[in-house]
Amino acid sequence: MEIDLLDPQAARAYQLLASVVVPRPIALVTAWDVEGRINAAPFSFFNLMGARPPILAINISDLDDGAPKHTRANIMATREFVVNLVHRDIAEKMNICAVDFPAEINELEAAGLTTVPSTKIGVPRIAESRVQIECTLAEIVTVGDNHIVIGKILYLHIADEFMDKEAMRVRTPDLDLIGRMHGGGGYARTTDLFEIPRISYKEWKET
Repeated sequence: MEIDLLDPQAARAYQLLASVVVPRPIALVTAWDVEGRINAAPFSFFNLMGARPPILAINISDLDDGAPKHTRANIMATREFVVNLVHRDIAEKMNICAVDFPAEINELEAAGLTTVPSTKIGVPRIAESRVQIECTLAEIVTVGDNHIVIGKILYLHIADEFMDKEAMRVRTPDLDLIGRMHGGGGYARTTDLFEIPRISYKEWKET
């Protein structure tokens, strides 16, 4: 099937793309406003974008009335945030953070999540997350209704039990991180793995 996402199926672009670009990692973002009120919200249009310097990007769209979502408004105001990655044990709590709460309600309290101080920035991270990434705002790129928040990664926290400290390697499958799938509530675990070793051009020619 051939689908023109500009016309006439533009209104279905989100649904169609979110059904085929899967799984998508989930950024459970903590940010706060200038008065120190924290909010937390999950975003699955998110990924790493580079390593020199390390950066990531999150698409944070507007509210239905055109106002910026609390997360983006807070990041614009304080220029810092934390990406807390989501594992299976906190998936339901992450989903509560996705509720469209009014600004005065703390999503973390509503979800039963707790915070711990960050190392390089003021915004706290989520204690229950096994991986937390401290960021400062590099820039926001706006394309249509998309606001791509680009964060410069300053500091990475990984729970000790998921690290081989001598080799400086992460035991990634043990993290049991989840990804966003299609539909209203589809998720996938990242523990069903297979391996394909990378090969050189010389090896390819010899096969």
